[in-house]
Order: sequence, then structure tokens, then C-alpha cells
Amino acid sequence: METNSELRTKTLAAGAIIGALTGLGAAYLLVQRADRNESETSLTTREGLRLGVLILGMLRSIAQLGDDK
Repeated sequence: METNSELRTKTLAAGAIIGALTGLGAAYLLVQRADRNESETSLTTREGLRLGVLILGMLRSIAQLGDDK
């Protein structure tokens, strides 16, 4: 049986990998959009703020997982 420390380490490693892959996917989509529009890779202030709010909402939802007990 795994100790709490081992489980914590595996959870953090999995989170880091998932976060890196998600960031890579987001960057890929941003580059694809720039190529499609034949423009520079950039986010407007409005897009950045909207993305930040969405990410905070997602993190809040993840933090609340399992609280229904």
C-alpha cells in the first residue's frame, strides 16, 4: 500500500504533466489561429482576462471535487 507521501508525489507529478500538456495544446491552438489569420501570435487584453477567469473557475471546480460527501 502506498504511503500518503508517495500518493502526494504521484498526484503532483501527474498534475504537472497534465498542466504542461494543456499549456502546449493552448499554445498550439494560438499558433494555429495566428497562421489561419496570417497575423502575429498574440492575445488581446480582453481575451487574456476572459481566459484567466475561465481558468480560475476551473481550478475552483477542481478544488471542490469530493466535497459532496
